Amino acid sequence: MPQSLVQFYAHLVFSTKDRIPHLSDVSHRVALYKFARGVFDNLDSPVVEIGGVADHIHILCRLSSGASISGLLAELKRDSSKFVKSLSPDLAKFYWQRGYGAFSVSPSHVDQLVEYIRNQEEHHKTETFQEEFRRLLRKYKIPYDERYVWD
Repeated sequence: MPQSLVQFYAHLVFSTKDRIPHLSDVSHRVALYKFARGVFDNLDSPVVEIGGVADHIHILCRLSSGASISGLLAELKRDSSKFVKSLSPDLAKFYWQRGYGAFSVSPSHVDQLVEYIRNQEEHHKTETFQEEFRRLLRKYKIPYDERYVWD
């Protein structure tokens, strides 16, 4: 086949360093989401939905045939950290956690995940980021050592 055809949805999840709620200002989150969409578009991995709360972010994207998740997130985290710091002097100590969660998503579950991401504010009234992340790891049967998940 002379052409590479790919339809791979990825759900990417990561938090601010030490889960500090640096993104409590909704206008900063909106600006961050717009910036992140641009980064992903430039890497031919368009965002389907993006959202989160003050201490973490969820991104549903379609990975391009040449994209690596680690490369995509390294570029996003590097560039967006600089961008977030430029939004306010109060964000001078903003950093992302080193790690991330990356989960494959069936096309038949995309609409449901979009709704989940859009409802993060409501969802996190009853579940912390750490509880949510552990739940995702269990759902996807990803073994983990609690000592190395958080920073």
